[in-house]
Amino acid sequence: MKISILNLKNQAVGDIDLDSNIFGIRQLPDIIHQYIRYQNAKSRQGSHKTKSRSEVNGRSKKPFSQKGTGNARQGSNKPPNFRGGAVAMGPVNRDHSFNLNKKEKKLALKSALSIKAFEDKLFVIDSFQIKSLKTRELYQDLKNFDYRSALFIYSEKGLDKNFKLASSNIPKVSTLNQKGINVKDLITYDKIFFEEKSISEITRRLS
Repeated sequence: MKISILNLKNQAVGDIDLDSNIFGIRQLPDIIHQYIRYQNAKSRQGSHKTKSRSEVNGRSKKPFSQKGTGNARQGSNKPPNFRGGAVAMGPVNRDHSFNLNKKEKKLALKSALSIKAFEDKLFVIDSFQIKSLKTRELYQDLKNFDYRSALFIYSEKGLDKNFKLASSNIPKVSTLNQKGINVKDLITYDKIFFEEKSISEITRRLS
């Protein structure tokens, strides 16, 4: 599939052929949902925890005599039924992540890229290099794309310093190395902008 290569002023400067096996497959919402669950689970800290009986402050000595007090027998003041005691079956540190095989990851990425291409929200930019680091100048150029939020994916060689500084002050605009492309970002951002060089790198990795 062929689309136009644009500059940062939204002017066509050429054409590029996108691999239809990556940018033109059918939509797979179930695979995308599974990938986002995988991402969210990996990002969970799992650090919520309560103290067990071995960790609670207190004495292991019997709090009162076994017999003669009229109370139920107790071995220490650490059980859950005592004030300041342990929590019964409370949360412990855990890893919430689960595995997703490479084929599923690739398929989810291809499906997300295809959705953006089908909705005409995927753009290929010839270069992210700009002469000035002034945010106002870049903002005026990007207004030509009429975006709600934008993600700029740059190539392996790195992001132009001026573009990085200028874009950092624009609301709802983010940059990402092509190595880090993921389904959640592709779906979350309204429009995705690829540096021309990054397309071949992504195509090679997902083929």
